[in-house]
Amino acid sequence: MEDIKMTKNDLVKKVNKIISESLDVALEEVTSEASLTEDLGADSLELVDLTMDFEDEFDVKIESAELSEINTVGEITELLLKKLKIAA
Repeated sequence: MEDIKMTKNDLVKKVNKIISESLDVALEEVTSEASLTEDLGADSLELVDLTMDFEDEFDVKIESAELSEINTVGEITELLLKKLKIAA
């Protein structure tokens, strides 16, 4: 597999697209401040599905303890930035 350096901007775009498609919400609604549950309407099952989407897409492991601390799109992006070692 080719090692392509992803920038923070690339990651944000990809995360937002995955959330938009997975939760069936408009891309414009997916902002870093948006709450996954309150603003975007995700239930616990959708959050698990979303986590699996991120794990598959970015080849990372997200622990349930980490997931329980995630409330906003920005927080999931920050977690993925750390896991992928992308400079913020």
